[in-house]
Amino acid sequence: MAGCALMAGVILLYLIVIMRQNSYVAADDVSDTTKQLYFVKSYKCINNTCVVSKLSSIEKENNGVDGSIDVCRLTCGRYGSLWPKPSVDTTIRNSIIEFGIDSVKFDTSKMADQLSREYMSEASQVFISSLKKLCIPNCVSNAITPIISITTSNPFDYIKLTTNESYSLKINTEGNSLFINIEAKTVYGARNGLETLRQLVATYGSSLSEKKLVMASDVQISDRPIYAYRGFMLDTARHYFPMSTIKRHIDAMAHSKLNVFHWHATDSHSFPLDLPSAPLMSKYGAYSPDEKYSFQEIKDLLRYALVRGVRIIIEIDSPAHAGNGWQWGKEFGFGDMAVCVNKGPWRKYCLQPPCGQLNPINTNTYKWLGKIYKDLIKLLPKGEAFHMGGDEVALNCWNTTTEIIDWMKNNSLSLDEEGYLNLWSQFHTNSLTEYDKEVGDDNSDIIVWSSALTEPEIIEKYLDKKRYTVEAWEGSNIPVELVKLGYKVIIASQDVYYLDHGFWYPTNYHTWKQIYNNEIPKVDNPNLILGAETCMWSEYVDDNGIDSKVWPRAAALAERLWSNPTTNAVSAEYRFLQHRERLVTLGLKADTVTPEWCFIHDRECILD
Repeated sequence: MAGCALMAGVILLYLIVIMRQNSYVAADDVSDTTKQLYFVKSYKCINNTCVVSKLSSIEKENNGVDGSIDVCRLTCGRYGSLWPKPSVDTTIRNSIIEFGIDSVKFDTSKMADQLSREYMSEASQVFISSLKKLCIPNCVSNAITPIISITTSNPFDYIKLTTNESYSLKINTEGNSLFINIEAKTVYGARNGLETLRQLVATYGSSLSEKKLVMASDVQISDRPIYAYRGFMLDTARHYFPMSTIKRHIDAMAHSKLNVFHWHATDSHSFPLDLPSAPLMSKYGAYSPDEKYSFQEIKDLLRYALVRGVRIIIEIDSPAHAGNGWQWGKEFGFGDMAVCVNKGPWRKYCLQPPCGQLNPINTNTYKWLGKIYKDLIKLLPKGEAFHMGGDEVALNCWNTTTEIIDWMKNNSLSLDEEGYLNLWSQFHTNSLTEYDKEVGDDNSDIIVWSSALTEPEIIEKYLDKKRYTVEAWEGSNIPVELVKLGYKVIIASQDVYYLDHGFWYPTNYHTWKQIYNNEIPKVDNPNLILGAETCMWSEYVDDNGIDSKVWPRAAALAERLWSNPTTNAVSAEYRFLQHRERLVTLGLKADTVTPEWCFIHDRECILD
């Protein structure tokens, strides 16, 4: 009996141990299941809106095609995720196809001439490079072969104000082939078509391993810009920006279909252009030997921009906003070519420090301006516009300079405002004469900022409407009044388009929606309003913060100028948010404009 009892006890103990082990295993199974259960996002286009839902999954991310909001927005809604939206006709059907980046082929045999084909060869490399950035770290291969056929009818020429930038784009599939046809008058229209194609491509799959490229596969688009001048201005005088930064912003312009980079290259603060005919300008005017732009770098930048469909208009500000870089004249026997340079207290002699203004009565001033013009004209396409600045002349600088006062008295000019306006006007006449002499004709468009000299009541007395285009930055009605007088106008309203505003007192920050919603003035002769541009003055921004202060806000103006939409920013919001993501993919540190929750929940957030 004792043995039986002992045996029963051993068996009971064994069963208890087994039961406990099984309970531990079961608990571990539950724990493992809990650890492996995730909720991942899935997107579906419903009523032209990408609607997100949560699905349970043992994977941390949804690697299926429905897991990519980029893919969903590609064909969701009339314009998909295109920015700017096409202005003529758009059909994007809800159909996508996978393809491999290595199998993309270009057919340029129907382009107008060899120079056009060479241009498109470079532009196509930019296109492929942008696709590779989508594929980081890698995209899988695919048997589908995209064949991009490009047709142009006009021989190659440099981009200008009158360039036809229209294009048509068709995408369809046949078997294992994906056919993309781009037709345009010019290579720049074709490049725009290629940019639209880039925006019809997205990826899905794991962000840690291989992604898959997809393209909208049933598309027909006809498109053209409403305004010919679609610009962005960067001031590289108050802060120096490396050439790589300038190129990065030109990339962003190209992907937004902005086509004019206005380079405010010099100011009273610095003269960073290292020019062969005037080397002392940068020697005395650059912040350091490493903070200047060489002649070759400027030449390379012009080519870089051209391949991306961007003109570069260079500004040498004068007669005001000119000081450092000009102060060596007296030492080398040319007299004072600039006056009031770094003079203080600055409020007496200029509108912001450091002071400096060119000397309008010194003939050597024009001689050296001519040398600067000569070097830059060598780099610019024939007939390209040139910006001569011309704003914020501080009359109190000239009328406290003995040399200038004596000259005016000897030449019977009054020492009142009208007398100094005449002197100011004579400066522009003399500068223009030097410029025309170096160009060899008088056909170049000269741009000046709006100023006391361009007031509608007096401008016709001082500036020839056949030669001067006015960039209007102050006064909401100034553009309309100037157009009535027959002047060409570029709009750069400080109360909307100055991107530095809001970072210094007492200015206000302008959101992308304010920029987008600001309509171009309606005038009797709309051809005289060439377009507009956003401006980044660099008093309060350097290379560390430039991306987020410019982008994506500068892109808001791109759609206003390309399409001139009748709808407001709210209807464009999710395309704009997608474009911001596109800019980030391209390497820009573009600022965010909405919470992440709002980004993935279409139309559920309206942020004013």
